[in-house]
Amino acid sequence: MRIEPVQIQKQTKLMRDYRNQHKSILEFFDYGMNDYASRLQELKQRTYKREELVEVLYHLNQSWGAPEKTFRNIERLKDDQSVVVVGGQQAGVLTGPLYSVNKVISIIQLARQQEKDLGIPVVPLFWIAGEDHDFEEVNHIYLQVKNMMKKFKVGQRLLDKRSVSKIELEEPIILDWLESIFEQLAETEHTKDIYSLIVDSLHKSTTYVDFFARLIFLLFEEDGIVLMDSGNEKIRRLESDYFVEMITKQQEISDGVCHAYKQLTSNDYSIALDVAPENGNLFYHKDEERILLTKNQEGNWVGKQLEVIFTTDELMEMAKKTPEKLSNNVVTRPLMQDLLLPTLAFIGGPGEISYWAVLKPAFHAMEMKMPPVVPRLSFTYMDRKTEKTLNKYHISSALALNGEISGIRKAWFKEKVNPPIEETVEELKKKITEAHEPLRTIAHQVRADIRDLAEKNLDYLIRDVAFLEKRMVRALEEQYHKELNEFTLLENMLYPGGLQERVWNPLPFINAYGLHFFQEISAEDCSFEEEHYVVYI
Repeated sequence: MRIEPVQIQKQTKLMRDYRNQHKSILEFFDYGMNDYASRLQELKQRTYKREELVEVLYHLNQSWGAPEKTFRNIERLKDDQSVVVVGGQQAGVLTGPLYSVNKVISIIQLARQQEKDLGIPVVPLFWIAGEDHDFEEVNHIYLQVKNMMKKFKVGQRLLDKRSVSKIELEEPIILDWLESIFEQLAETEHTKDIYSLIVDSLHKSTTYVDFFARLIFLLFEEDGIVLMDSGNEKIRRLESDYFVEMITKQQEISDGVCHAYKQLTSNDYSIALDVAPENGNLFYHKDEERILLTKNQEGNWVGKQLEVIFTTDELMEMAKKTPEKLSNNVVTRPLMQDLLLPTLAFIGGPGEISYWAVLKPAFHAMEMKMPPVVPRLSFTYMDRKTEKTLNKYHISSALALNGEISGIRKAWFKEKVNPPIEETVEELKKKITEAHEPLRTIAHQVRADIRDLAEKNLDYLIRDVAFLEKRMVRALEEQYHKELNEFTLLENMLYPGGLQERVWNPLPFINAYGLHFFQEISAEDCSFEEEHYVVYI
């Protein structure tokens, strides 16, 4: 195995400038990407509910069958010197797309690197966004089937918008789904064991979050990763005081975010975030559904459809006595994360870093600084067959990962025909139209129906030529079927409409290379300065 960096061209302006640490974007953050020593000094001035946090984390990770190294890391959080590297994601089935696993790898690697550099305990912690309620985002995976990327969706249906933490698995449906998934995989020496371990994890799980957590521990047994479900009620009770503070400072938080948003967008930075001064930035949980709260003109907290209405005093009382009825939105979740955890650094994907850019005023409203924000490591996994095919057609990894395979395929096929079909056909259509012109001129002079007949006649001639073109192309495609198929497989593997990590699931890789394949990647030390890596297997 070797790991090599590669440059990705298709980045947003914000991500490009942030990676280059341009002043124009850095002013929206409190720290540079590598300013860990300064962050450590800030954390020393703050206090955390360490004992309570350890107790809750121990309970959660024990319920998911965490390995011993995870519990050792949880215990280390009692040390006032200890800090965490944190990142999070929704609980996708079979861990979701590869970027979820890549994010875990990033957290593990950065924590290990900074523990060595700083000489203090640095704990890797993955925040499962269990309060999120978009089941359609997490209920499927993609697999390559007959040269196409096919979506396999879990058959379980929901009639409400409950948080993923609250969605109970319908085991018979998931088992049927798993069987259909494994039928698509080539059987290897690992297949039966992996299937058994996944089914065993399913049997021991009640919710999709449980299932996700158990699979993460299977993949990273030796890395000491600590997991945390932000939708868990025990976590919410720890957050009670912080909910009160967020309610108190709602206007300051929302105004600050709106101001930062306007500044960023005026600098041509694109931010996919809905901001408004009246945003409450909190959800209320009613009958298992999450209702986003806003402030109305009377100062009350209301749902979008007026499903609920609370005075500020009522919401404050709820935060104190029943905090499990509240949860954070995209603005306040980072704040809550920083209030709960001694966060040395936050690991984020491009979308997350984009909206974190507006959060500096929100952190300041809560009298703290935003932690260093570090782009997660990004990987494409390439087997020898794929690498050999790239070499056969003289395609570099950089071209493949920047979406150029389709264009190269088209150019390669075009070279196989001389003279080229498309240009020849277009020239012929032009000549037919020109040659037909005198006939149509006469027809126009004869009678209206003859004029129409002449126009149809031209259409038939053009259509016959187009038909011949299609048949010729199809015949050539059959002749070069093997080669064109290789281009398709390259695109499916390396750039299936975007980077591999956004579409592929980890399952095909552990099926081919074993359960601890991704743990081997996490054992490496990759620089967070690089945009992307190719892992040659």
